[in-house]
Amino acid sequence: MTTYHRKAGTRTLAEHDEVAASLAKSAAGRSGPPAGLGEARHWLAEQRRRTVMDVRQIPLDSLTSWRTDPATGDIVHASGRFFAISGLDVERSGAPVPSWQQPIIEQPEVGVLGILVREFDGVLHCLMQAKAEPGNCNRVQLSPTVQATRSNYTRVHEGASVPYLEFFQRPSRHRVLVDVRQSEQGSWFHGKHNRNMVVQVDEDVAVLDGFRWLTLREIHGLFAVDDAVNMDTRTVLSCLPYAGPRLPEVLGPGRDPFTTALLRSCSGLERGRHSMTEILSWITDERTRTVNEARRVPLKEVAHWQRRDGRITHSSGLFFNVIGVSVTADGREIAAWSQPLLEPCDEGVVAFLAKPVDGVLHLLVHARAEPGFTDVVELGPTVQCTPSNYDVLPPAARPPFLDEVLHAEARRVKFDAVHSEEGGRLYHARNRYVVVEAPEDFEPDRSDYRWLTLAQLSRLLRHSNYVNVQARSLVACLHSMTA
Repeated sequence: MTTYHRKAGTRTLAEHDEVAASLAKSAAGRSGPPAGLGEARHWLAEQRRRTVMDVRQIPLDSLTSWRTDPATGDIVHASGRFFAISGLDVERSGAPVPSWQQPIIEQPEVGVLGILVREFDGVLHCLMQAKAEPGNCNRVQLSPTVQATRSNYTRVHEGASVPYLEFFQRPSRHRVLVDVRQSEQGSWFHGKHNRNMVVQVDEDVAVLDGFRWLTLREIHGLFAVDDAVNMDTRTVLSCLPYAGPRLPEVLGPGRDPFTTALLRSCSGLERGRHSMTEILSWITDERTRTVNEARRVPLKEVAHWQRRDGRITHSSGLFFNVIGVSVTADGREIAAWSQPLLEPCDEGVVAFLAKPVDGVLHLLVHARAEPGFTDVVELGPTVQCTPSNYDVLPPAARPPFLDEVLHAEARRVKFDAVHSEEGGRLYHARNRYVVVEAPEDFEPDRSDYRWLTLAQLSRLLRHSNYVNVQARSLVACLHSMTA
């Protein structure tokens, strides 16, 4: 196997096609060490049974190694590292809700989300981890090889080192397939990014307890299982360069029209309704026209939020809470700790409306402003919200096309699974991820929405701050449907 020392952004067309063909072969699930989809699911379930993690809610005042700043009310770690909970004041000119204040997670560090890959019998496999997080509703989910903040891997907590980190700290020694900074939830994190990486090796790698080599097909098979594949795995997989010369070999008899249109959308060989130049110009225009001012304010001064009974809540009882948890766990860098977490008050909905245009599936994306984004606007799904929150918001604030998703006929729902969000900072945060086929004549009359192909989204995902984490999760879900 050839080792490449150039970054993924400089990969030649031939190299790109080779990578795409290798990914397609892994997604097809040919021979290799793991035995099949059922075994992967069984292994993950067995890891859940073996994992010991006890998570208990405790008052914020009882957190160890955390303190409340007396001047601001911000919740900060004693080391000054990891993250903090502070306040944010937001003004958005012309929006249905033009201003508000809220708690938000401040975590300026860039973490590493990395998947190590290697070929076995000519088939690419991913080294995946069964990782427990305190905020996961079922504790253990399928995670990347490495999932660590800078504070974790520099061992601020004086705990154990992060396994396999060296492959991602010195990636030029191996073949880099993906290396791009991507944002996290802009409604809950202020300016938070992670380095999403996929690094291919051709050397023997010791497989530690709780890790396993899986093909993309095996991983994709877990996407249909609720709360199986964690957010960090989804975002890294979404950045893989799937588009390539695979279209003729996968199109054939027996494919339903939607899947055929999806494969054409993935291929990169078909033209979209809009050119990439038009899409980039549209994004730039939306960023230029959107007035979205967000400034930090002391947490204790945030309007309509109160700290009582050991937690921080909104006066309406909606949106989210800031809670404290005490954790004991086996197999982590440290055995016990406590921390604050954000706890959403209800399950959300994240959905793409999709339809074939000239036989190529197009996804309706939203140029979406969130207060935590560093570049004002990123492309999000058609719908991204927690429906119950709109019980206390103006009717004009209700997201467009939400009813089209919630009331879609069963035959139009092409993907439907509940997945968890980041369990290291969010407590039981779950969204229903849905892909709904829109009627052929459906056309939105809004300037902040556009139809894009999956290949066009994949091209944008080679760069930072274009596609938000919810849309990236749905991109990964759509790729899981192509095998």
